[in-house]
Amino acid sequence: MKNNDRFIALQAICWVVLEKKSLSTFAYPQEVSPLSKSLVFGTIRFYHQLNDIVSDLLKHSLKKQDLDIHCLMLLGAYQLLHSNVASHASIFETVNIADTLDKSWAKSLINAILREVDRQKDTLKQQTHYSHPTWLLKKIKHAYPDNFAQIFKQNNTQAPMTLRLHPRHNIDTHLDATKIKVAPQARLLKQAISVYDIPDFDKGSCFVQDASAQLAAPLLEPKNGDLILDACCAPGGKTTHISELTPKSKIVALDSSSERLKRVTENIERFDIKNITLLQGKAQTQDWWDGQLFDKILLDAPCSATGVIRRHPDIKLLRKPKDISALVALQKDILDNLWTMLKPGGTLLYATCSILKNENEQQIANFLQNHANATEVPITLDWGLKVAHGKQQIPCYEFDGFYYAKLKKNIKEKDS
Repeated sequence: MKNNDRFIALQAICWVVLEKKSLSTFAYPQEVSPLSKSLVFGTIRFYHQLNDIVSDLLKHSLKKQDLDIHCLMLLGAYQLLHSNVASHASIFETVNIADTLDKSWAKSLINAILREVDRQKDTLKQQTHYSHPTWLLKKIKHAYPDNFAQIFKQNNTQAPMTLRLHPRHNIDTHLDATKIKVAPQARLLKQAISVYDIPDFDKGSCFVQDASAQLAAPLLEPKNGDLILDACCAPGGKTTHISELTPKSKIVALDSSSERLKRVTENIERFDIKNITLLQGKAQTQDWWDGQLFDKILLDAPCSATGVIRRHPDIKLLRKPKDISALVALQKDILDNLWTMLKPGGTLLYATCSILKNENEQQIANFLQNHANATEVPITLDWGLKVAHGKQQIPCYEFDGFYYAKLKKNIKEKDS
């Protein structure tokens, strides 16, 4: 019974809701079913709505040691409101998980709550509930008064799968996909598939990468012969893309985590790339740097990841307002530090997968105010919203939420 789809799903949900740990660090059993994963992602995606519904129906909140039962009711409510599982199966199978938890006493409670959710199903489905934490709801509504409904809808939708095709391979004919004009190597798959079903995936035929992220390398305008820094590089999608465009450049790929660098190494090996040097170090320090100035710097800055919630719904539960101010301070430190490593005349491309203005256009406004030798280069791509500084894409079907700003370091005039 402990390999039951719903029991596995419940463990992953409790990992996020009760342990406050990232879903990406949850160890699923080797043989995990697509149903388990869809139940996990769905329940986490609609957690705030489901929690409000279940909490309202409970006469008394459960004791701390029984909060797994609360999570189990959320799992049941998700199936009733958002899945194609038949109501009777949703209720029956979910109630029986209480036996697996050795909490048979809870079966009648779970049954009563889920039957009430089922009775109210039509009404509940008609109610507007954006299923985001209050602080984020307010922040997004304030920042995007005309677009917040689209953002919330996209955040509660499963993201499509997009590939970046390597020019060296020709696998287009094997894919059921559409092209994206602004990102020529991007292919938006009609349906997600296993990478093992993609021809020559192990030989570097493609990289799974959202189209927004595929814009970084072309925007940087790398040239053969350039010395390029990719700061905060893991898992290596943008690094390998820069190499594809300029195989004769020299790329330094930096990340602070040895674990994440292992993933970069795997991708470099899969693409058989020879022009990337990996370094472990913090982008806000200089102890890893040999003093040689870079022609181009890509800073894919640590951020709130509020533009990729549809891919990582646990962000809505794990991210807190205080995290944002800490991230904004870290981004500033990294920007200031890396700017000293850029050649006069060189380009720094600042990128985040955030939609929060203080991490994006406000960060760049402050940077430009504090650095007289920095000039913003306009981004003219037919992509995203033009904002005070840089360009901001909000989540939509083809693109994750993403931000770019391009900065050039002025060449100082020589003293006459």
